[in-house]
Amino acid sequence: MEAEPTSLYLVPTPIGNLKDITLRALEILQSADAVLAEDTRVTSKLLNHYDIKTKLISFHAHNEHKVISNIIEELKSGKVYAQVSDAGSPAISDPGFLLVREALAEGIKIESLPGATAFVPALVKSGFSSERFIFEGFLPHKKGRQKRITSLLEEERTMIFYESPYRLLKTLEQFKEFFGEERRVSVSREITKIYEETITGSLPEVIEHYKKGTIKGEIVLVLEGKS
Repeated sequence: MEAEPTSLYLVPTPIGNLKDITLRALEILQSADAVLAEDTRVTSKLLNHYDIKTKLISFHAHNEHKVISNIIEELKSGKVYAQVSDAGSPAISDPGFLLVREALAEGIKIESLPGATAFVPALVKSGFSSERFIFEGFLPHKKGRQKRITSLLEEERTMIFYESPYRLLKTLEQFKEFFGEERRVSVSREITKIYEETITGSLPEVIEHYKKGTIKGEIVLVLEGKS
């Protein structure tokens, strides 16, 4: 009995350096009928870099509910799609979960390729315990934010968060308020890019560092668990 062919590939893309992509990922992006892209402008840069001409289809958080049924029908008809996010692995704080859930419900075969995810290098570089950790993604911007933070006050595992440069200082200040000034944090910014930086220290020390200048780039926060 022949193996069922894969219809949907989840393809991680580089989080910065375009060389951080696997040969298999390039093969899938080249051979797929279309690439579902979170932002077609971002994905175009990657495809152009490797001279890949595959058709791009916009698929992001604001349109996935509207287009998902059509995509499922295309997959069921025999089309092969590759889904990517702007950077890293699809469905990790990015679109992807809904499509995977619906595809599985329809019996569509999915393969998820291994590849870049920003929180792994940030965790390893922090020097904090990586035997047990939790990934919290982005904290709520407003409603439920304080409740989420307080729910983690007794957490003993290393905690990992994504954050925007515009809210970094606010988040660090809240962490200092709730977790205390002695708690250590590691902030990794622009991982794999030219201006990559990791600052590790107590919350007041790291806050002081980021008060000195403009904050730019993609950010991963790694917070020590409770001793």
